[in-house]
Amino acid sequence: MIQRGLVLLVACLVLVPLTAQAICAGDALDRQVCLETPARRVVSLSPGATELLFSAGAGDRVVAVSAWSDYPAEAASLPQVGDSNRLDLEAIVSLAPDLVVAWVDGNSRSQLERLENLGVTVFWLAPRTFNDIAMAVENLALLTGDATIGQHRADAFRADIAELQARYDGASPVRVFFQIWDQPLMTVNREELISKAIELCGGVNVFGHLPRLVPRLSIEAVLAANPQAIVTAGDAGKDTWLKEWQQYPELAAVSLGNLFLEPPDLLARPTLRFAQGARHLCQTLEQARANL
Repeated sequence: MIQRGLVLLVACLVLVPLTAQAICAGDALDRQVCLETPARRVVSLSPGATELLFSAGAGDRVVAVSAWSDYPAEAASLPQVGDSNRLDLEAIVSLAPDLVVAWVDGNSRSQLERLENLGVTVFWLAPRTFNDIAMAVENLALLTGDATIGQHRADAFRADIAELQARYDGASPVRVFFQIWDQPLMTVNREELISKAIELCGGVNVFGHLPRLVPRLSIEAVLAANPQAIVTAGDAGKDTWLKEWQQYPELAAVSLGNLFLEPPDLLARPTLRFAQGARHLCQTLEQARANL
C-alpha cells in the first residue's frame, strides 16, 4: 500500500508543470537566498538597507523600515519596526513580507533566525568594499524584480569610483586620522569603507593597522601617530570635536590647519551616495596636501 502511494506521488509530480526558475542571490552570510517570484513586500532593518533598496528601484515595495531610515525622504514616512537594539518581530510578521533585508553589523542573528523559523525570507547585507555596495544594489534589484535599473545604477557607481582611483593614483600621501566619535575616542581600521576612501584619495590611515574594525584610542596614541590631517563627519555640532584638537599645537594637523568636517551621512552609510562622500573627501585631502 505504501509502495503504491509513493508511485502515485511520483506520477503526480511528473504531471505537475515545472514552476518558473527561482530568483536567487548570494547574501553576506554566503547563503543563496531564493524567491519564487520577485519580492513585492519588503521590510528593511537598517538605514543603509533602506537606502540601497530605494537605489535598487524597490522603494515602492518597502512596507516598513528601521529607525533612522531618513533617506530618501519617502523612507521617513514609512512605518518603523524597531532599531539595532530591538526589533518588533510581531509587527514584522503581521506585515506579511516576502523579503526582509538585514544588516550584519546592526541586527540580531537570533531575532532574525526566529523570523526565518516562521517562514520569512531574510537577506543579509554587509558591504565592506566599493564593489560590495554595487553588488548589494544589483542583488536587491534582482530579488525585487528590476534587475536592469539595479545594474545601471551599480555600474554608474563603479564608474565614479574608477574615475577617482585614476585621478588620485600617485597623489602624494597625507597621513590621516579619521575620528568617528569623541568619548570614547574612536576611529576605523583599514577594513572599514571610510579607510578605503582615504586610501582611494591618496591618504594613509594612521590607525589602519589596528585589529578592530572600530578601534578605541587614547589622546596619547593620536599625538604619537601625529597625523597631518584630522577629519570627521557630521553636522556643524561635530566641529567642536575638531576645535578640541587645537589645544595640541604640536600635532602636525593642527599646525598645518588641516582640521576638516565632512558632510554627514555620505561616508557613514555604505550606499551609492558613498561615491559623493569619497569625492568630497578627495577634495579635502587635496586641500590638506596644499597645506603641507
